[in-house]
Amino acid sequence: MALKVAIVGLPNVGKSTLFNALTQTAQAQAANYPFCTIEPNVGDVAVPEPRLDVLAKIAGSKEIIPARINFVDIAGLVRGASKGEGLGNQFLANIRDCDAVAYVSRCFINDDITHVEGRVDPVSDLDIIETELMLADLESLEKRTTALEKKAKGGDKEAALTLALVKKALEQLNAGKPARKATVDADDEKAWQMLQLLTSKPTLYICNVEEEAADKGNALSDAVAKRATADNAKSVVISAQIESEVAMLDAAERAEFLETLGLEEPGLNRLIREAYSLLGLQTYFTVGPKEARAWTISVGMTAPQSAGVIHTDFEKGFIRAETIAYPEYVRLNGENGAKEAGKMRLEGKEYVVQDGDVMHFRFTS
Repeated sequence: MALKVAIVGLPNVGKSTLFNALTQTAQAQAANYPFCTIEPNVGDVAVPEPRLDVLAKIAGSKEIIPARINFVDIAGLVRGASKGEGLGNQFLANIRDCDAVAYVSRCFINDDITHVEGRVDPVSDLDIIETELMLADLESLEKRTTALEKKAKGGDKEAALTLALVKKALEQLNAGKPARKATVDADDEKAWQMLQLLTSKPTLYICNVEEEAADKGNALSDAVAKRATADNAKSVVISAQIESEVAMLDAAERAEFLETLGLEEPGLNRLIREAYSLLGLQTYFTVGPKEARAWTISVGMTAPQSAGVIHTDFEKGFIRAETIAYPEYVRLNGENGAKEAGKMRLEGKEYVVQDGDVMHFRFTS
């Protein structure tokens, strides 16, 4: 299951620096002027997963294959982006293809780095971005309404359902609220997602702070955190500059550097975990002499559905899943020890996979 997160924000808030750190490359040109990112950069990043290394060591796996997450660096948005200002429309379209949106807000003071609005106010920055996305959604929905009304009057049930959801979204947006705050019935959730609204996507606020505030944040990031709480969202404090430096160090140097800053781990690890949590995702593992691998699934997926993430044939021909909980696998030193202790379970089609399960699927071809 590929997770794709759009990194958005005003120009010069640290998006490209953060992207470079995430991908450990210099794909995105980080420069002190608006629109230095002309095409959206896409980075495929390994998801940090310490449990995978432990499992591989126990099983003697020759290869370790982590789960992956895609980050898309979207060019800086400005006021009027929904009407094509700056490079607006071109990049708003790129956001539609993503599963979640990470709003990067500038929470540091640096007179050497220009701010497109002439001031540093991260909450106002978030308002500008949100407003542009809402205006883009309004325009998209209004264009669809006439055709949907015509089809609905002709007895098209699917069009009638879509029209009802469009009206719900328009009501929300016209009230100045993002579409994600609308209450949608579970049965309508799939159709709601098909509207592809920019403001219906799960949202994470990233507070880009100076080095001295990397561990606890500052007054500016506190204001963003307060805003996130009001929006029923989450926020993460990160120093993009520090993360870009950390990304270039080897493991030993990285640990020493982070310790001097009072950090237990890179901020990017927290960012990725929050993105997973935001989308209701979790991990299960397949482990053997050949490879140890992490698989991303949605919370609540059954064993057959989880098997289908590996290959659709696994889901279609599912028989059972040989399952060991991660703590038991480690405590009993692997599959054989778990079997001997009676801790390997045979789970059927109704089993809901738990985070950290070590699984082997039996299926008919």
